[in-house]
Amino acid sequence: MFSFSVTVLVLIQVIATSGGQSVSDERNQQTCVSGGVPGVPGSPGVNGSPGRDGMKGEKGINGERGLVGDVGGKGNAGKIGPQGQQGPEGPQGSQGPRGLQGIKGETGRKGEKGEAVTLNWKQCVWNREDGKDSGLIQNCNFRKQDSNSALHVAYAGTLRVYCSSGRCCSRWYFTFNGNECSGPMTIEGAVYGRPANDNPHRHRQIEGYCENIPAGQVTIGFNIGKCKQYSTTDDGQSGSFSVSRIMIAEVPPSQK
Repeated sequence: MFSFSVTVLVLIQVIATSGGQSVSDERNQQTCVSGGVPGVPGSPGVNGSPGRDGMKGEKGINGERGLVGDVGGKGNAGKIGPQGQQGPEGPQGSQGPRGLQGIKGETGRKGEKGEAVTLNWKQCVWNREDGKDSGLIQNCNFRKQDSNSALHVAYAGTLRVYCSSGRCCSRWYFTFNGNECSGPMTIEGAVYGRPANDNPHRHRQIEGYCENIPAGQVTIGFNIGKCKQYSTTDDGQSGSFSVSRIMIAEVPPSQK
């Protein structure tokens, strides 16, 4: 805006100067004609004041991208960092290969042939009620094969003792050829009663092993009598309401 104002002022000054010169020339011509002296040129006019700033121009176009610079040199090595913490324990390894099979051992010696064992046994069975209080109830004959063996005997059946007053007791026991067992002790059973137990018929079993009996025929008897702590017999009864039996078996000697 300032340049435009200056230009206008210069043009105006030129025009004014030109116009004045024309008049002066005419005067000079007239003077020349009349013989007058030329006038002194006028002094330059005062410069005009600066004009206002012009309008802002549009944004220029971005220039082209510059060239890539050279790669920088390698930097100095950094300091060693602190030691890290120990990590968790790893998983268990897989099982190793199976070892070689051992050498087969020698075959053992053949054992001696064992003796065949045949069980020698017998039972005697009866079905009757026996009301005696003392004496033999039943015999059972048995043939024993070995003098070194033992006899296993057992009674199974119903036994009872009856008390009319006070306490009562009856004893049942085995005999072998008329004698009670002494190897090692007697085979017996006692039934104790009181008046409150009126006719206590019960199934009972009496059994045991008897040793020191010679081989051959043996008569096994089942008997009733008084208890050892009593002076008299009481009212006993055997075999009520059921079958009774004596069971006998010959067995090897016991271990020492």
